[in-house]
Amino acid sequence: MSSKRARAIAGLCLVALAAPALAQEESSNRVAAKTDWSVFVETDPKECWSVSSPKETVNTRDGRVVAVRRGDILLFVFYRPGAEVQGQVTFTGGYPFAEGSTVNLDISGTEFELFTDGEWAWPATPADDAKIVTAMKRGTQAVLTARSSRGTQTRDTFSLLGFTAAIEDAEKRCGS
Repeated sequence: MSSKRARAIAGLCLVALAAPALAQEESSNRVAAKTDWSVFVETDPKECWSVSSPKETVNTRDGRVVAVRRGDILLFVFYRPGAEVQGQVTFTGGYPFAEGSTVNLDISGTEFELFTDGEWAWPATPADDAKIVTAMKRGTQAVLTARSSRGTQTRDTFSLLGFTAAIEDAEKRCGS
């Protein structure tokens, strides 16, 4: 990973840590709702993101459905012109991911791999972000499958209704 990408991710971590709470309640920086996706804007530093929560969540352990406590489960696409971030896909599963694990992202049959760090997951490169965003614009749902540090397998299904309108709005608001 390039140092520029690592710095951008580090900066986004700070933003993303605050964003889940904001995305779950009405906030002064929520500027639009596009079906199943919302758009948020911050001004200092300038950043915009679209975000959604899952329509369905299934947690399993040893092949059995189990009840587990999880924090916010959110899928984001960030735009941060000051850090040259344009369309960065970010996922938080609401728990620490298993050390060294990856998250599988399936968008209507096209699969991608996200790398994890703590409770966060991202594609490896900006080129991967762009491929995922393109697939999300064409798809109807995104399914993220991951493993927690406690061994729970999670499967979160996100609707992509309103995704294109939401990210186009976020991108327009944070155009560089």
